Amino acid sequence: MEIPEVFTASFFATTDKNQNQIASFYTGAMAYARELSFRDFDAPVDLTIVSPNDPQAMDKYPRECKELGIPYIYDPSQQVVRSSPASLRQGVEGADILIVNDYEYELLKDRIEMTDDEIRAAVRRAVVVTLGEEGSLIWTDEKIRVPAAPVERIMDPTGVGDAYRAGFIKGLAMEMPWEICGRIGSLAASYVLETPGPQAHTYTLPDFVRRYQEVFGEDDFTAFYGVA
Repeated sequence: MEIPEVFTASFFATTDKNQNQIASFYTGAMAYARELSFRDFDAPVDLTIVSPNDPQAMDKYPRECKELGIPYIYDPSQQVVRSSPASLRQGVEGADILIVNDYEYELLKDRIEMTDDEIRAAVRRAVVVTLGEEGSLIWTDEKIRVPAAPVERIMDPTGVGDAYRAGFIKGLAMEMPWEICGRIGSLAASYVLETPGPQAHTYTLPDFVRRYQEVFGEDDFTAFYGVA
């Protein structure tokens, strides 16, 4: 969808020496996301992610997914403080997976007035909370702690959460166990943390698999791809 004469949405992050950030957004063409609909897809959708977006779109997408039977990952992220409690609750209830960082999770609980157990009961498969340098927690039938992948240097945290989600979804697409999904996400995030800017890093699949093996050892992921 192209919106003539409207700039692309932009994100600006101000980061201090402790990696704390203040985020600013320019909505731009993203304001038109509310006009898009899952009903317009011809092919079946196996899984989607509802992440920070136009507020009306974030209301619309979970509702459509539930009506159409599309599993979705709910990732309200920075929009937790802006979205209404009713909107947030709608997104949480019936989500296939909820994924937030620890700060956002506490805000979310306060906004929707739900306990840990109530949130877990409202989400179908898993609640995933990223914990910065302490790794991540994946709460399914049990609570699984995944350590953070070690980094060579800390340069810029911008985009780390997105990288974790991308790696985690890759694991889901490969039908890997929850712990391995978290490990893939953790390692993907480490590349971003080591590089200024959210998209300047690069790696090949063999590089990723070798580094994964060095950090986490042998498991189904390395067995699937093999290690050169």
